[in-house]
Amino acid sequence: MAETRPGPAAGLALSALPDQSPLLQPSLAELRRRARAAGAPRSPLPLSDAFLLRFLRARDFDLELAWRLLKNYYKWRAECPEISADLCPRSILGLLKAGYLGVLRARDPTGSKVLIYRIAKKIAAVLTDSFPLKVRGIHLINEPIIFHAVFSMIKPFLTEKIKERIHMHGNNYKQSLLQHFPDILPLEYGGAEFSMEDICQEWTNFIMKSENYLSSISQISE
Repeated sequence: MAETRPGPAAGLALSALPDQSPLLQPSLAELRRRARAAGAPRSPLPLSDAFLLRFLRARDFDLELAWRLLKNYYKWRAECPEISADLCPRSILGLLKAGYLGVLRARDPTGSKVLIYRIAKKIAAVLTDSFPLKVRGIHLINEPIIFHAVFSMIKPFLTEKIKERIHMHGNNYKQSLLQHFPDILPLEYGGAEFSMEDICQEWTNFIMKSENYLSSISQISE
């Protein structure tokens, strides 16, 4: 059985290895064994190396934490099937082109991916990435808005989860954001190298290129 607690240094060393490294196989085999023993569904998400590695890398190859993350992921898909049903990027192409969602090119100082969600620009849907990210977490930046109005438009099962993770940056939000996300923000938020339009287009391109993958993990609604 693979070592479940490799230690921070060993875990980071494993995370730095390429997906094809044989040194990753013991961890993959153990996570796959646990998933199969727990009766994890094999469709539409087969327990491939590529799929399982997302969970292992997200937790620096700590098998206990990776297994907990995988269980929560299956639980989320079971409890909220409407979010991952019929995933079709073309159905939201108009929203993507409106430029209301962008993903920063670089991670923040903690290693998290940063999403900028300009909800006041186009309040029409909540986009949720249904496949696990190879990241420590996600930060979401909203433009100044009236949150009561926004929460009234979001499905109840998401409202409380979102509220728990909100940090209010205040009126001088650009200065506050620069303190939390130095050197990675677009021009509109105090950065100097790229614009929101740039990253929104990059995100749209990424989503469209992922159409086949999204279709493969889609839960067909009945």
